[in-house]
Amino acid sequence: MGQAIEKIRDDFAFHLERERNLSVHTIRAYLGDLDSLIEHLASLRVTDLSQLTIAHIRSWLANLQVKGGARTTLSRRAVSIRIFTKWAHKKGFLASDVGISLATPKGHRTLPEVLTVADASLAMDALELRAGEEEGPMGVRDLAILEVLYASGARVSELCGLDFSDVDYSRNTIRVLGKGNKERTIPLGNPAMKALDNWIKSARPMVATEKSGTAVFLGARGKRIDQRTVRTVVYEALSALEGVERMGPHALRHSAATHLLEGGADLRTVQEILGHASLATTQIYTHVSTERLQKAFKQAHPRA
Repeated sequence: MGQAIEKIRDDFAFHLERERNLSVHTIRAYLGDLDSLIEHLASLRVTDLSQLTIAHIRSWLANLQVKGGARTTLSRRAVSIRIFTKWAHKKGFLASDVGISLATPKGHRTLPEVLTVADASLAMDALELRAGEEEGPMGVRDLAILEVLYASGARVSELCGLDFSDVDYSRNTIRVLGKGNKERTIPLGNPAMKALDNWIKSARPMVATEKSGTAVFLGARGKRIDQRTVRTVVYEALSALEGVERMGPHALRHSAATHLLEGGADLRTVQEILGHASLATTQIYTHVSTERLQKAFKQAHPRA
């Protein structure tokens, strides 16, 4: 494809690493998807990125599907390329964002109660794209809601009750009021803090009224957001994934706990983060992780 396209690829890699602070694994996946598209363009004798059209992208995805690509993989690849075309247009490499109208393919399998790490990332990326494409503030709010719920494992009621004073930017934490009026502090990762900060500083003022008070999250009319609205936001946000009817806010809480344990967090730490009164409640997630490990083992090991 020539050096020009390679330079653009390198610039995109730099953007993913330095500006978006994505993990090595996620960057590798996004670049792999871009490389696959570049290879497809070469087969079509398209040698200049500025010639890229939505038809080329759809042709690439269709070709992958014919070759047996899983629907979940195609969903991730569609999101990857939409992120790339949005960035490329912003940088002037494309005259327009040709990927903006690209629909995310939906699969047919039923999701388990716990999201995979890849599916969680896909949901966040799809929401981030939506937030960037919409002119209104609600896409920014919805991304912040999903990021905070997944990062913290907080209950919906706890998220709805957040006030400005509960957000600690110096320590990257939020303070929530849980069951039994027990207060606890939960750490947030950089993506969640970034999304939360963007909502509070850039989008919330567009919705706020005299009725907003110090509430962090607001509904469309400026009042403190209610639990039903948050549930609707989560259901709709996960619609790019399969089995959405089974995936609500509590699934994000389950996912946060499971991913923490799978990442090496100890049971007491997860208990503290989730606000469980009993360690026995938290131990449920060790069984979920064990089942997921057993499933992975059976799928991957030659003598399983």
